[in-house]
Amino acid sequence: MAIFTGAGVAIVTPMKENLEINYDKLDEMLEEQIAGGTDAIIICGTTGESATMTEEEHSEAIRFTVERVKHRVPVIAGTGSNSTATAVQLSKGAMEDGADALLLVTPYYNKATQNGLIAHYTKICTEAPLPAILYNVPSRTGCSIQPKTLAHLVKNVDSIVGVKEASGNIGNVAEIMHLCDGNIDLYSGNDDQVVPLLSLGGIGVISVLSNVAPKYVHDMVMKYLEGNVKESAKMQLDAIPLCNALFCEVNPIPVKAALNMMGKNVGSLRAPLTEMEDAHKETLRQAMKDFGLL
Repeated sequence: MAIFTGAGVAIVTPMKENLEINYDKLDEMLEEQIAGGTDAIIICGTTGESATMTEEEHSEAIRFTVERVKHRVPVIAGTGSNSTATAVQLSKGAMEDGADALLLVTPYYNKATQNGLIAHYTKICTEAPLPAILYNVPSRTGCSIQPKTLAHLVKNVDSIVGVKEASGNIGNVAEIMHLCDGNIDLYSGNDDQVVPLLSLGGIGVISVLSNVAPKYVHDMVMKYLEGNVKESAKMQLDAIPLCNALFCEVNPIPVKAALNMMGKNVGSLRAPLTEMEDAHKETLRQAMKDFGLL
């Protein structure tokens, strides 16, 4: 059974003025997301600024989210790291704290060979055997899970059940689905390529756009899965200008700016991320107006 079908939000981490995590605001956001139709909460992912969290903050954010969501939708914990030992530790902690699944980005900077990826993921998923979604985003990590590697892992590690594919390479995605032969759940990791990946057998998206438009993204996926391909495709195309604006600077700079424009008061970003440039902010504001968010 899939961890989720539909649209899971890669939720931002709201910050206080002193850049501590704002748990009161996170609580509000979780409630708004669930009320808005989000199908899963992904906490401590790239969009959640996990790279600048301490391990203690990381674990506390996961624990808080699990407690507040109360099994209404799955909670997927981002516990990947460029250190296998750290990823094991975070993953075991998330399992103990009641997370429903793990999202495991590839190692970054020090990277890994394909054999290294097999060893890395096998170790994590053996030590913390929660259902796991592997996250392929080579534009950020410099490391790509090759289709044959993913197929090997799916065949040999029972808890690896899904992939968040953000390579942008549709040919690679098709190869993954061919080699895995129906034994993997495919989630788009790019908001501008949701429908194309659904057409290759995908069942959902892990979405940045869902932070500002949860019902829209949920509906876009479900319309496709229910057979209304034409309407789903129109929704995908209509969202392209907003998707482009949400990624005109490094994620999550634009989406935090967007939420603040909407009055959500999610605060600033931890360094080295900086506030959005004024010209880009105006582009984003116009895209949000055109989309009906402002």
